[in-house]
Amino acid sequence: MRTWTARRWLAAAAASLGAYLLLAFPTAMIPNPIFGRDIEAPAWSYWALAVTALLSGLLLATYVRDGDAEEVAAEDAKRFTVGGLLAFFAIGCPTCNKLVLLALGTSGAITWFEPVQPFLAVAGIGILGYALRRRLQTEASCEVPTASV
Repeated sequence: MRTWTARRWLAAAAASLGAYLLLAFPTAMIPNPIFGRDIEAPAWSYWALAVTALLSGLLLATYVRDGDAEEVAAEDAKRFTVGGLLAFFAIGCPTCNKLVLLALGTSGAITWFEPVQPFLAVAGIGILGYALRRRLQTEASCEVPTASV
């Protein structure tokens, strides 16, 4: 990341802010008139939101071209998606999530899903961190041609 241009850092900042807003508004982590929460967000969810937004921004910035064309790794893109979705479910209100309510009901959402949310946050952050690490490692390396025999 030391070799990143200003364009990449600007993309990272914009993407982090965008990820923060995309996660915070529908989960009502930022109070707004469209979405609401039945249960107050726990303190850890604000940290999870901030770390997820930061890692998402940095990861998205690895896809910004500095000149030469880069190959987009499909596996890393999948990890980014999975990590973001896990974070979304982790910071959301357990009784406001329609999928959880359909599957578990209100009491099940509070009894079974709410205690699992911190683990979803850790898993999502771990997947995003792993994807970022892989992107940064492969970004600095180049493909070595194989000898034809």
